[in-house]
Amino acid sequence: MRKDIHPNYREVVFYDTSSEYKFITKSTIETSETIQWEDGKEYPLFKIEVSSNSHPFYTGKKMLLDTAGRVEKFNRRYAKK
Repeated sequence: MRKDIHPNYREVVFYDTSSEYKFITKSTIETSETIQWEDGKEYPLFKIEVSSNSHPFYTGKKMLLDTAGRVEKFNRRYAKK
């Protein structure tokens, strides 16, 4: 079996920026940020925009998430001159 071909599988904290919800799970994702978790240990941190805590399908609420300014960009591009 060849060595050093598998990614690093470790516990990572995912942070939902829209609802400020954090959860920890195992992942191979690479990240440079870290956070101290409730157990006192430091874990890699990965920020996400939508999770099950903020997605309308799971919450039953309609939320408009315009994180990249897509609406403004559309309006600027197609505005009547």
